[in-house]
Amino acid sequence: MEWKIAVALCLGLGILPAAVLADDAELIARGKYLATAADCVACHTTPEGKPFAGGVEFKLPFGSLYSPNITPDPETGIGNWTDDDFVSAMHAGVGKDGKRYYPAFPYTSYTLMPEEEVLAIRAYLASLQPVKQTPPENTLSFPFNQRWGMVFWNLLFHDNERFSADPQQSTQWNRGAYLVEGPGHCAECHTPRNLFQALKSSESLAGNLVQGWQAYNISSDSEYGVGAWSEAELVAYMRQGHAPGKGVAAGPMAEVVSKSLRHLEQDDLSAIATYLLSTPAQQSGVARPEIRQQHMPGAAQASLGSKVFADACVSCHRWDGAGNQSPVATLAGLKTVNDPAATNLLGILLKGHSEAAQAVDQRMPSFAQAYSDPELAAVSSFVLQHFGQSGGAVTAADVAAKRGNTGH
Repeated sequence: MEWKIAVALCLGLGILPAAVLADDAELIARGKYLATAADCVACHTTPEGKPFAGGVEFKLPFGSLYSPNITPDPETGIGNWTDDDFVSAMHAGVGKDGKRYYPAFPYTSYTLMPEEEVLAIRAYLASLQPVKQTPPENTLSFPFNQRWGMVFWNLLFHDNERFSADPQQSTQWNRGAYLVEGPGHCAECHTPRNLFQALKSSESLAGNLVQGWQAYNISSDSEYGVGAWSEAELVAYMRQGHAPGKGVAAGPMAEVVSKSLRHLEQDDLSAIATYLLSTPAQQSGVARPEIRQQHMPGAAQASLGSKVFADACVSCHRWDGAGNQSPVATLAGLKTVNDPAATNLLGILLKGHSEAAQAVDQRMPSFAQAYSDPELAAVSSFVLQHFGQSGGAVTAADVAAKRGNTGH
């Protein structure tokens, strides 16, 4: 009888303790799927930390933000939050005790989710093992460290509204639109931001630089976006992290594939692809290079870059741009080799590309320790000029700067 009274009191306060929520397996399973679609674990879990315990650093032009602990620990997590607290955080960006969040937390996308789906995520989080961990304090400079200023930011840039289906579109299209714009929050990385860190709605999905990596244009434009991709190629990319001759997920995108997209149902991935291929074309960002016949450089063209490529790369990447051993190693047609700044190319060379979920022939090691800055600069320039059409050139200073940003 006592536990029933306690539960009744908790329900009256809008608090659903983990013991109660754990009895609703269907609700928790639904919440887990939605939390996966929203990729919550990526932003709330450090590389060596416990899931959802927070502490992930987000470097901004005016300081760093650290993600909060969202396990059900009552002291350092969200264990003593009410339903209303959680819904308010997800929809309005205002958490317990009126604490206002910065838009690095994508509540501007999560606001599209209906309340019942938000509460399903809450049920899943409440079913997890509590972790007692306090994230580091934010290091934002004045005036950005004044949370009350978010009142005015929300008035200007946040519409606290739920997703509304377009009756002129198919059920699949609407499902894709909901997943992309809502829980998937794709625009948060793939859309440029203005001076106030709000998304530029006029450039939706046009691409953006995020944490030192290019989040490429994923609008329907055939040259700059994904308009030249088939639905099957987009689904394969989201499921496996690659589409030969079109794209290879690396950096933060590889993590999105590994921890979120590859776990989604096939119908949902198809819906996402359908929607992306229908979005307004944005002609900006890194263009996809034309695939053209490439040959091995002759002796007169030999250089440090081609030598490093011959020594370290040809076992996986052929001179003509095709993949050697695996089509995943195809370089021809990738935006990575056509970005004159070599943003993602350098990131991959220094950090590698070796998610545990990938097959051995789909992984790439880090070359940060094996090669010097001049050598990596030379091979990067060679790749850009041999496989791309941007004419880009990389210097040793560029590599050194990238090493500093990636910790290598």
